[in-house]
Amino acid sequence: MFVDRHTIHFIAGDGGDGCVSFRREKYVPRGGPDGGDGGHGGSVIIIAKEGVDSLTIVANRARWKAQRGGHGSGARRRGKNGEDVIIHVPPGTIILDAEEDYVIKDLVEDGEQLTIAKGGQGGKGNARYKSATNQAPREFTPGGEGENRLVTLELKVIADVGLVGKPNAGKSTLLSRLTRARPEIADYPFTTKFPNLGRVQVGWDRSFVMADIPGLIEGAHQGIGLGHEFLRHIERAGIIVHLVEPMPMDGTDPIENYDAIHAELVQYNEQLAERPHIVVVTKSELPDAEPVSMKLKEHINSDVLLISAVTGAGLDSLTHAILRELEQQKIAQ
Repeated sequence: MFVDRHTIHFIAGDGGDGCVSFRREKYVPRGGPDGGDGGHGGSVIIIAKEGVDSLTIVANRARWKAQRGGHGSGARRRGKNGEDVIIHVPPGTIILDAEEDYVIKDLVEDGEQLTIAKGGQGGKGNARYKSATNQAPREFTPGGEGENRLVTLELKVIADVGLVGKPNAGKSTLLSRLTRARPEIADYPFTTKFPNLGRVQVGWDRSFVMADIPGLIEGAHQGIGLGHEFLRHIERAGIIVHLVEPMPMDGTDPIENYDAIHAELVQYNEQLAERPHIVVVTKSELPDAEPVSMKLKEHINSDVLLISAVTGAGLDSLTHAILRELEQQKIAQ
């Protein structure tokens, strides 16, 4: 199961109470207060970790609670600190306050972390209150309460390149041909139910991450067909590769299909129109592929690549076109 959005209750541990105790030992004529402090409560810490690709593990529990601190005891013994709860999430996870609906932190890089719920402070024992005027204090403080927060975790896949297009446009096949990813592939629409990631290695010193976004349909920007669930994963992609099927199984027009998906992207987020787009006609082995690519090139007044993930035709051209765009982005930054 792939999970990319989940609301969870995080609860930090309470601090342990301070102790009221007096030293009483044989042959020690003067005792005195020796109550120890309580231990600090454990915190809940969220860490972005490379290799984690879903929120599934986190979503298995509705509540995550850290350990409370131990109480203080006599002989100035301090209570044990509660253990922290460490939660690993994929890079690209946005942490939102579920009640106020604002972004707390965006964990983009591997190793970034956030203490989402801080453990309570340990209470003070009566040994802390001894003074010249208060030789036998009975004061102590209870442990502080740990924080608790209702948080929504939302994953937006981080990829250099995002593949978009209608269902059955050939996105999964292309990803499997260029990378080691093995998405489900079949000759029917909506094979891909969630984004798949793969790294494209070019030579020994250059590579980029490519994401196969599930097929979009008209009305996706309004949430139709899980549109919002899929579209949010394209927001982080630096380059959009739009795949167009030359002979759709449903008999629709390839040019109209391109316009429809492009419009869905822009209506969902206007900034997507400003991203570099590489338009590609797939399945070049089909008889209509070349005429469609020429017609589409004229329609958008821009270059259109013609590829086949089955035969391998045009894949080198596509890979180098992506690398050129990535290099230009680095220069612009």
